[in-house]
Amino acid sequence: MSIVDQINRDLTEAMKAKEAERLSALRMIKTALKLRETELPGPVDDLEATKVLNTLLKQRRDAAEQYKAGNREELALKEENEARLIETYLPAAATEEDMNKAVNEEIAESGASSMKEMGSVIKGARSRLSGKTVDGKALSDLVKSKLQ
Repeated sequence: MSIVDQINRDLTEAMKAKEAERLSALRMIKTALKLRETELPGPVDDLEATKVLNTLLKQRRDAAEQYKAGNREELALKEENEARLIETYLPAAATEEDMNKAVNEEIAESGASSMKEMGSVIKGARSRLSGKTVDGKALSDLVKSKLQ
């Protein structure tokens, strides 16, 4: 079952169960996917849906940090709950070991040795980790530490 179909099914279940918070988050996700669908020539596939969900996840985490900084714990908690819900639809996250292996392989293959080549190493490592959710900041930090 595709990600979009799963979200639609869960949306219906949340309506029937009268789960207001979950329903609100699922509607937000569905709206973002519909918006992306209007930008594409065809329907949203799982790859595009994953990109949209990753964007939403990053937004929720950033918002939660901002709310915590502003002493708005109830709003931060809401954003964190939405982030957890979004994560359930994403593929498994790449482990530290997976990222380390991908970065080492890319550096060995490309012969990168300076910070100037950081972008190409990150790009290659991301392609090696395709199919998994990758934390961009963690990957960037790992590449920096290896190239310094």
